[in-house]
Amino acid sequence: MVISTVFMTFADEEERILRLKIGDKDLKDKMMEVSIDTICSAKKGKPVPFADMIQEMTGSRFIYVGETHNSFPMHQIQAKIISALYEQDRNLSVGLEMFPVTCQETLNRWSLGILSECEFIKTGQWYVNWNFNFGFYKKIFQFAKEKSLPMYALNAPRDIISQIRMKGWEALSEEEKELIPKPELGHEEHRSLIRTIFESTDLPLQMKGKGLEMAFEGLYRAQSAWDETMAFYALKALEKEEGKMVVLAGSGHLLYNLGINRRAFEKSCLPFKTVVCVVIPEGQQTVEVSRSLADYVWGIPEEEKPVFPSVGLSLKKINGLENLVIDKKPADGVAKDGNFEKGDAILSVDGKAFNDINELRIYLAHFKWGDEAKFLLLRDAEEVQVALKFLVVENEKEKK
Repeated sequence: MVISTVFMTFADEEERILRLKIGDKDLKDKMMEVSIDTICSAKKGKPVPFADMIQEMTGSRFIYVGETHNSFPMHQIQAKIISALYEQDRNLSVGLEMFPVTCQETLNRWSLGILSECEFIKTGQWYVNWNFNFGFYKKIFQFAKEKSLPMYALNAPRDIISQIRMKGWEALSEEEKELIPKPELGHEEHRSLIRTIFESTDLPLQMKGKGLEMAFEGLYRAQSAWDETMAFYALKALEKEEGKMVVLAGSGHLLYNLGINRRAFEKSCLPFKTVVCVVIPEGQQTVEVSRSLADYVWGIPEEEKPVFPSVGLSLKKINGLENLVIDKKPADGVAKDGNFEKGDAILSVDGKAFNDINELRIYLAHFKWGDEAKFLLLRDAEEVQVALKFLVVENEKEKK
């Protein structure tokens, strides 16, 4: 389970997240109404034109723009902000949650125009490191390549975060500690925010009851390690750049200016602005949010479904076995209602054999809503045929 972004739609359990009295002491007790296609300024408590927002960012070194990872409109907004800031000052760089710092060389080659899109996705192991359809981010990456904008990997390797979640930072090797800074865990308002998000999530049965507190502490260590690492590497990257950096990350890392943004500011005092989007449900005109939620809150309409389907298959490689193996029974995505079980070996998909996770996910990323892929699985020494239908499932609208 990951709290890397927030399900920014307006339901009872999410309402509390948008209206917490935390963050900026002058704004946290004040509310503002956000409507579709408007940008509300926290400072002014009312809508402002896009051009005014960009102008107000002139003196900032960091611009944090949040996202729900499978929200196409949010990524279009990120691209629009990057383009406008580039016109304001061409000394611009982009920091990315999507890549661990170990993949920086691939981003360098992309920005220099060395890699094609296909080569970039393969070399950068996009569908292993991130696993959200590249189409969501394509416009951003194309613009960065066209303008030769430096792009920086900010995230921690996933296996290290897993160790921190299970055992704490102290359990890391000395080499790993050199890569990942020790996360600060004592900020009460940040803990309150992450606990509220945690409690609004549909938790697996094994994480409830006596295991609830232990689960939260592990997740909080992981969330804090992500934030600490991304703040550290954003600051490190900006040492090489003269202008500002746009940081793209899940909204859960940025809300109330308590995540990456707070940690980077406390270490550097470099000025920043934060933009997050809030989905306005169909049938509603506005949503009320705390004015401390972010410097700018952008209202967007609710999507019927994401532009690109999410498959939802967790895959792994096993030593001595060429075939890919399903790591756990799907809990979301189009595979949720399919006949897939933990431990199934994938013999073929549409008659093609795959022994590389990234390659299979590249193949599946080309499927659109309404399509179908035919899996041949090996389960308990018997072959099983499964038709994976790319149909909307109950929890497919906006993913955490």
